[in-house]
Amino acid sequence: MQQTTFKYSACAMAVSAAISGLATPALAQDQQERQPEGRILESIEVTARRTVENMQRVPLAVTSLGEGEIETRGLDTILEVQQFSPNTTLQESRATNSTLTAFIRGVGQEDPLWGYESGVGIYVDDVYLARPQGAVLDILNIQRVEVLRGPQGTLYGKNTVGGALKYVTQRMSGDAELDTKLTVGNYGQRDLKLVGQVPVTDRFYLGFGYADLNRDGYGKFLVSDLPGQDLENYNKDLQAFRVTAEYAPLDNVFMQLGYDRTDDKSNSKGGYRLLPSLLTNQAPVPDSIYDSYTSLPTENRVETEGVNLTVTWDVNERATLKSITSRRENYSPVNIDFDNTPLRIFDVPAIYEDEWFTQELQLNYRGANWNVVSGLYYFDSESCGVFDAILERLGQSLGAAGLTREVSGCSNGTSTAVYADGTYRINDQWSVSGGLRYTKDEKDALVRNGLIFATVYPESGWVPGYTRAPGTGTPVVLDDSADWSKVTPRISVEYQATEDTMFYASYSEGFKSGTFNPRAERAEPAADPEDVQSYEVGVKTDLTSTFRLNAAAFMLDHKNRQYIAVIPDPNNAAALNQRLGNVGQSDATGAEFEFTWLATQNLSLFGNIGVIDAKFKNVFSFDANLNRIDITDNFVITNTPERTMNVGFTYDMPLASGDIAVTGNYSYRSKYSLTELGNVLEQDAYGVLNLGITWTSMDDKWALGLHGKNLTDEEFLVGNYAFLGAANASLPNGYAPGLGGDTTLIGYYGAPRTVSLSLGYRF
Repeated sequence: MQQTTFKYSACAMAVSAAISGLATPALAQDQQERQPEGRILESIEVTARRTVENMQRVPLAVTSLGEGEIETRGLDTILEVQQFSPNTTLQESRATNSTLTAFIRGVGQEDPLWGYESGVGIYVDDVYLARPQGAVLDILNIQRVEVLRGPQGTLYGKNTVGGALKYVTQRMSGDAELDTKLTVGNYGQRDLKLVGQVPVTDRFYLGFGYADLNRDGYGKFLVSDLPGQDLENYNKDLQAFRVTAEYAPLDNVFMQLGYDRTDDKSNSKGGYRLLPSLLTNQAPVPDSIYDSYTSLPTENRVETEGVNLTVTWDVNERATLKSITSRRENYSPVNIDFDNTPLRIFDVPAIYEDEWFTQELQLNYRGANWNVVSGLYYFDSESCGVFDAILERLGQSLGAAGLTREVSGCSNGTSTAVYADGTYRINDQWSVSGGLRYTKDEKDALVRNGLIFATVYPESGWVPGYTRAPGTGTPVVLDDSADWSKVTPRISVEYQATEDTMFYASYSEGFKSGTFNPRAERAEPAADPEDVQSYEVGVKTDLTSTFRLNAAAFMLDHKNRQYIAVIPDPNNAAALNQRLGNVGQSDATGAEFEFTWLATQNLSLFGNIGVIDAKFKNVFSFDANLNRIDITDNFVITNTPERTMNVGFTYDMPLASGDIAVTGNYSYRSKYSLTELGNVLEQDAYGVLNLGITWTSMDDKWALGLHGKNLTDEEFLVGNYAFLGAANASLPNGYAPGLGGDTTLIGYYGAPRTVSLSLGYRF
């Protein structure tokens, strides 16, 4: 095992996608003349600024992966996009297949509990996914994925302090179509995808999509306390469907209505014990990083559904009105065995239940020398849950039948905003762009928290034979509301030095919403919003007709960071001692480089490099006696390697029977930390090698693909749980016992070597 120093519920939204320093001009010219005839770089369209633009003319760092690139490289989920975007981390969040942990340029959010806000906005066709549950999207016949790096507060609002991830879908063609795709692979992978459309009239189309995705586990639950459990660990069992209607009643009016639903029944993901248990000899460190132990049901469920309506009206040649309406909800009863032993040392049966409504009215206007995007935005959400921390062994040591710290509650909020962002073209070379957004957030929170001296679960039947006693519950410890308002500006200057080279400099701001502590043990004030101020300079250039280079340097100041930590209480091992407040400040400087080179008529090379120096400048917390302490020296920014790199190639070979494309890439990430406090768990530098070959028939009806990923079988951490007491070299595991009375240090790992074969046919 590689030395270490200490996964889909929104698939249905993705199913929606399936149906719904530089050369002079003279030198550049000379170089172009020496390039092979035929292939030249294509213009890439993006919607980073809420309107369709040439990526090379957009004054911000954006990575775009189109449908062809995604298909050829065999990308299955949105997580794999991190390889192709510098300074970007997209990972599965610990115990589920569907919860997303996203960091861009050192800014994000780890804890997915209700009430906490993401630092990276996730959008499907400009519909905001408000919760990380269900945000790990499967990729199906998509138009493109865009990664916007840096604060996007003006156009995208709150919770985009790190950046935004956009999933852009295809509109229906109007032709009767049925696309089928079968995929088989190791670990029992067996996937079926069906996508189709039917023209009812020449202006009215119906579309449908269905996905059935299955895989055995990478490992096993070696021991389970409960009988009759499915012991596959890291498996996949997901079904999703979507129906869509598109209607164009007039030449200048387009309407799209869609409904989707996803049922993810993949098992709860068990973690790998990096330290043996102090309380049982039934949980030694497993031989495989994908093996685990559990005392909870292995059953998990993530259910999501939603409806969305988009209406676009081209008022005239210059003005377009758009309405985007969406309502979504999800229900996720999950089992998280924090200690990963057959004993109930620290088990968390939890429920996440969310629903939200969004409405956006947008006006785009294009003048002779200027254009502007403006709009009104409304967001209404309710996010509730139950979080039972079962500490049975600790309770028994105290003479009780068990012990459960039960936390439950809701965090409800509304957000309203008005914004405008535009560009003015001064002359052929100089442009100025900028914007403002005013946002007002309101939140109310209710938290119940208390000890129950028994082993309890959120609902009757959670484990065989369990009945929740009437009246079981905990007292209200927090019932409060708060509101915040924020103006987020953006300004940039662009210089078009030549037709193919653009320089820019920009300043932007973003904020992450204020919030209450969903695990509060007592009444405590809400944490104020986080603020990020970012400075960026960059260049986008096509040095020749076959070589593209984009580069950016940035500096950001992240203020009022909301910090959540578990602080051990030496006098009470059952105390969570959660603290939430604006107790951190950090900064980051870095640079990013992306290139594409059509080296020959058949060979394309691509790659990116990201470097970043992100660190905390000021962090304070509290000791067990609530005394303020400075912990800056012990604090590190998680999920942020100092260096990321990716290099790859595609080689096209036209044949009489069709086209063959051979592709590969090597993605490298330097050492990074997975825990903020104490730097307890780190992942050493590693690289992932992927290779693939695809064949497409001359009539584009048949497609055959063979893809191998992580071919060197690298082992790398993507998530963790760390509940440890103070470091003490004289103790067996090097740490004092933490919450529950054990030394809990758990790692979750990325996928091992996988090989898949896919066959597609278009009717």
